[in-house]
Amino acid sequence: MKKVYKNITDVLRLNRFIVLAVVILCLLTSGLSLGLLYHYQKKLLNSAFAIGGDGAIVPLQLVDQQQKREVEALTHIDRFHRLFYGIDGTNYRDHLEKALRLGDASVDAIYRQKRSDGVYNRLLQFSLRQQIEQVEIELDLKSEPYGFRARTLFEVHRGTVTDRYQLDTSGKLINVDRNFPHNPHGLLIIDFYEDSLRKLKPQTK
Repeated sequence: MKKVYKNITDVLRLNRFIVLAVVILCLLTSGLSLGLLYHYQKKLLNSAFAIGGDGAIVPLQLVDQQQKREVEALTHIDRFHRLFYGIDGTNYRDHLEKALRLGDASVDAIYRQKRSDGVYNRLLQFSLRQQIEQVEIELDLKSEPYGFRARTLFEVHRGTVTDRYQLDTSGKLINVDRNFPHNPHGLLIIDFYEDSLRKLKPQTK
């Protein structure tokens, strides 16, 4: 009888060892799987896939994230200035509506001030047309919010009379959720200021 009890004890110990070994193996396997999943997820962030004409999956290498962000930031700032300042009597409502989606309350405050000053009424009354010539941008992407300065050259056409102006602005950019088509770059202009505006001398021909 003693021998029988001893065999049962050995069996129970063996079963416990097997159970512990299986549990440990499962934990190791799960940890390894999570590690591999994280590794491949990071790897996939640097690659994209397209479907070829024959239905095959074609891997594409993405542009470096920092370079991509710089291009998007410059495009966002340029688009805002062209919408906000490149206006005439026929398109100013549509342009301003789109521009206001690209900035925060600081942009809205400038818009309200211009409206209060009668800028848009004069645009209609005198059939003015503001045409953007160039937007030069200095951008700092070292840390968020990203600071920027912009110099916008534009012409104001009133019949046969054309005046040229230089507008210097500054502000910051923060990341927000992308919103197609209103804010496709996922950026928002904050702390926006019109630093200076001066009339340029007529260009000599």
